[in-house]
Amino acid sequence: MARRIAAGAAYGGGSIGLLGAAAVGVLLAEVQLAKRQVGGGIAPVPPSADGRYGVAFTGPAEPLRLGLLGDSTAAGQGVRRAGQTPGALLASGLAAVSERPVDLRNVAQPGARSDDLERQVSLLLADPSRTPDVCVIMIGANDVTHRMPATQSVRCLTTAVRRLRTAGAEVVVGTCPDLGTIEPVYQPLRWLARRVSRQLAAAQTIGSVEQGGRTVSLGDLLGPEFEANPRELFGPDNYHPSAEGYATAAMAVLPTLCAVLGMWPESDRLDGARREDMLPVAEAASQAAREAGTEVTGARAPWALLKHRRRRRLPAATEPSPQPDTLGEAPLETLGEPQGESHEEAYEDTHKEPYGESHGESHNLPAN
Repeated sequence: MARRIAAGAAYGGGSIGLLGAAAVGVLLAEVQLAKRQVGGGIAPVPPSADGRYGVAFTGPAEPLRLGLLGDSTAAGQGVRRAGQTPGALLASGLAAVSERPVDLRNVAQPGARSDDLERQVSLLLADPSRTPDVCVIMIGANDVTHRMPATQSVRCLTTAVRRLRTAGAEVVVGTCPDLGTIEPVYQPLRWLARRVSRQLAAAQTIGSVEQGGRTVSLGDLLGPEFEANPRELFGPDNYHPSAEGYATAAMAVLPTLCAVLGMWPESDRLDGARREDMLPVAEAASQAAREAGTEVTGARAPWALLKHRRRRRLPAATEPSPQPDTLGEAPLETLGEPQGESHEEAYEDTHKEPYGESHGESHNLPAN
């Protein structure tokens, strides 16, 4: 199905139905119930996190330019501090790994679907002197909830990836999250939401990899945490992640973000002990959609690398330094208190290895 969706997007195919007409009536009651419960709280307007991170690393090297595109998840809706947004966390992490300042520009729009990516890409590329070195796109949830045809959704995403790659930017796509993890969604709607989300995520992976991007599956990355601590990992509206949830997602994206720039200590060589493999891109996309945190990188067509990079602790995000001439005003609030021990433990991978341990060190990522 994912291959058909991606092919339809590439060759102008029409919509591919994901829901039989007979099932619609059965699910209507569940849909209405979910609508009454999801979004019951008021999600604050996402704080602006644009600015320079890692100012302590200022030196002869030019700052890296990081662009963030997508929907409310990329914008960080649901948290009140800029340092809690995915953009701030990723910029701080990239600065710590590269030991260079990072200029963040976030053009993500709450409520956006994939057809808004054209506008967002145009904003990022409007000034050729500020073309990002790397971009992160997080999109797809609103496409599912607003029933955008999957082929149209993937077509818009692949066009955005192609434009950014043509401009010289590396691209990492965080694929559609698993909407079946939303607490107020019950069966059978939960099963349907999971199936549709995974199909779209797999199709996004195929399209993005074929355009030279890399993908990281968000999927049910937060599923176990949602089930154990739904009030902690969902925001006040029961739909958008909380600060803890965004940090967990950012931790999964950071290794690929650094690797695409050649700045991650692990190479792209496959590690059989971590169930990494080289597979046809459609098969790799399907497997990645089923296991959150999985990276898919294009190899020689039609092959792709399926990787499970080790996750590291995130540095504490600090207040971005204002860049009035290029990035606008900095946020006004004080940001990014250091995380406590229990919070750090949530960021360790299953091997419980902090950054640098495999290299004979025992320190964490330096905070900015």
